[in-house]
Amino acid sequence: MSDDDQNDSGDVNQDDMADEWAAAMDEAGETGGDVEDDWAAAMAEAGVSEEEAEPEPEPAADPMPLQDFSAPAGGSAEQPDLQVVLDIPVSMSMEVGQTSISIRNLLQLTQGSVIELDRLAGEPLDVLVNGTLIAHGEVVVVNEKFGIRMTDVISPQERIARLR
Repeated sequence: MSDDDQNDSGDVNQDDMADEWAAAMDEAGETGGDVEDDWAAAMAEAGVSEEEAEPEPEPAADPMPLQDFSAPAGGSAEQPDLQVVLDIPVSMSMEVGQTSISIRNLLQLTQGSVIELDRLAGEPLDVLVNGTLIAHGEVVVVNEKFGIRMTDVISPQERIARLR
């Protein structure tokens, strides 16, 4: 990639990159040819036999142990740099309650149907991040929009214990 493809902040210009991809696809003929045939042709052109081109399967990696969050926080060399994950988006949801119903009853639902949940009125809602319980809270209204006030946050140690 050339320096022209980057703007002043160092980010890649998306339009230029899209143009490069379009040109590469046009050059390839965009016939949707067989990838295996293309791979075999490229390997033959490079003088590599089929046996040499096949990578050996990697051994299964041992699972890494979960980090123990009970260690004191600090910028020591052993602590991972969390800056690399701070901008990763996660899915956050609030759960009022749950229930199980048969498909027959599900198909009979109409406008105005009431479904009984497993929670009592006034009980706190569950706050889930990527399906993992992280807190409990109560519904509030802020600027005519619903929100949730955290009433109890699950500690990192408890969250990790639930994963195990």
